[in-house]
Amino acid sequence: MNWKKGRGKLGIFEPLLGEWIAKENTDDRPKLSCKRKFTKTLQGKYIELRAHWKSDDLDYDDLTLFGVNRDKEVNFWSFQSDGKQAQGHLATAEDIHPEAICFEAQMPGGYARQVYWPDEHEGFHWVVESKTKKGWNRFVHHHYLPFS
Repeated sequence: MNWKKGRGKLGIFEPLLGEWIAKENTDDRPKLSCKRKFTKTLQGKYIELRAHWKSDDLDYDDLTLFGVNRDKEVNFWSFQSDGKQAQGHLATAEDIHPEAICFEAQMPGGYARQVYWPDEHEGFHWVVESKTKKGWNRFVHHHYLPFS
């Protein structure tokens, strides 16, 4: 995968643009799939992410906008089909990968981060982790491949 970043503050999303899918089949998440579509929107001033989670007992949507706030910092604003919302900021996750794209946010359950990084063969990885006294606790890990 070409993990080459583009120009400008939102150029970090260039490798993620397009449509991707991850599939799981574990005891915790049988037959779960998550499709993510990253597109430029509003004349390229924002990156829109539409995520759709689907399994036998789940049908869940997420709409996230990534953009630059008035302080010229990259942030995200996320809205979920269950009515929840999140807002956070760009951070680093060099503990995961030197080219990781990381966003952190204060959530109702505590401090959390989501991280994207390239897979060495194809696609990318995405995780969600919560902050604990001992470090980061990973509770979701997906490997995304191009959706065709």
